[in-house]
Amino acid sequence: MNLKINELFYKTFNREIENIEKINAHGSSRVYFRCNSGEISCLAAINSDKKENLAFLDYSQQLLLKGINVPKVYGEDLENNIYLLQDLGNTTLYDLIIKRQNNEISDKEIKDIYYKVIKSLIKIQIKGGENFDYSNAYPREAFDKLSINWDLNYFKYYFLKLSGIIFDEQALENDFEKLSNYLLSTNTNFFLFRDFQSRNIMILDNEPWFIDYQGGRKGALQYDLASLLFDAKADLSVGFREELLSLYIDELSNYYEIEEKVFKEYFYAYVYIRILQALGAYGYRGYFERKEHFLKSIPYAIDNIKWLRENIKLPIDIPELYKVLDQLTKSEKIKGIAKQKLIVNIKSFSYKKGYPQDISGNGGGFIFDCRAIQNPGRYDQYKKLTGKDQEVITFLEKEEDVNLFFQNVSSLVLQSVNKYLERNFTNLSVYFGCTGGQHRSVYFAERLAKILSQNPDIDIVLQHVEQNK
Repeated sequence: MNLKINELFYKTFNREIENIEKINAHGSSRVYFRCNSGEISCLAAINSDKKENLAFLDYSQQLLLKGINVPKVYGEDLENNIYLLQDLGNTTLYDLIIKRQNNEISDKEIKDIYYKVIKSLIKIQIKGGENFDYSNAYPREAFDKLSINWDLNYFKYYFLKLSGIIFDEQALENDFEKLSNYLLSTNTNFFLFRDFQSRNIMILDNEPWFIDYQGGRKGALQYDLASLLFDAKADLSVGFREELLSLYIDELSNYYEIEEKVFKEYFYAYVYIRILQALGAYGYRGYFERKEHFLKSIPYAIDNIKWLRENIKLPIDIPELYKVLDQLTKSEKIKGIAKQKLIVNIKSFSYKKGYPQDISGNGGGFIFDCRAIQNPGRYDQYKKLTGKDQEVITFLEKEEDVNLFFQNVSSLVLQSVNKYLERNFTNLSVYFGCTGGQHRSVYFAERLAKILSQNPDIDIVLQHVEQNK
């Protein structure tokens, strides 16, 4: 397939690709490559779904002409299911959310971006939807009764039935009917992006750009706003959500006369349908496709349901659906599925032999250089021993530098461990290196493993690279 990408790149830019790198597409079935040649950089997308490709390429052209920040399409080879896109970089809105959680950027910076996103959303929905041609829409040209039923059944079959929750299926279907009728009783003639969430919003030069809109169709304003504000893993605070909701309504009033109370009632109904659709996706992608980050999104979605049940009353009677949702918020099985232990990979190694390979695929973590500590290997009586032997341990622990070093190391590691557990991350690497990978690095790896193993939410994988050869 790289040959076909090269052919399209050459046809488009009249030059050969110098570097090509596969990039993470998260939950998408599409495959993306970043292609570079000199000052030219673009993404190559490969997708076997021809109808979805047509929708994306058509929508891209239409939205660009309306002044919406979507990637330019540089070239296409529909016969081989490839197209070349503008490279918008690597930073998504979700990445900025994580940076804010880690105190790497300020509240003001994240707020400013969200304000821009809200204003852009209204532009997409209203200006983008004016005289929009949905003839290539895929799979539907409107978020209609059938679309809603698909989402509700997605939730029922791929999440609810797998959860072990007992429910009256006919009563639930009756409530689904009431909910869908209510959702469609508002104005549904706007452009509905469909998956307007933080991973589909790129940040380039401090401005939001938008991707993955090929599922767009006609629909209500409230759906995309619900997707953004109740984006599970974004985990926005209640106060910030309310602030953004008010901003949206204020901005929208520049285009339409709206009744705020009625708008909000429909908004929260669309929040429900969006969360149910998302849970169906988490079930399918998590349980069946075994994609970890979908499983880790479940607790956030359940927390959102809990907040809705405690704070929002819809103007329709849906008792069986409410009963099901209440059970989900209390289900120990759901909590158990979503909760995975943190695996901490601890390794000792020799700097002479090079750094250990990260096989988790996550990158990052810590590498601590132990060579500033006095080396027991310089003394004959310790040369055949390792950092696991009591004689070496006694030698090292007499040194003041050893305990100070370990205090600093453990403080850093424990800070990350606590954050990783809080955010349901599943892998952390901590490597200790010394000259031969025999004494100091082994000692510190063993000592850290002993401390962390006391936490029942952690699994330790301990490896002494040089000793295990």
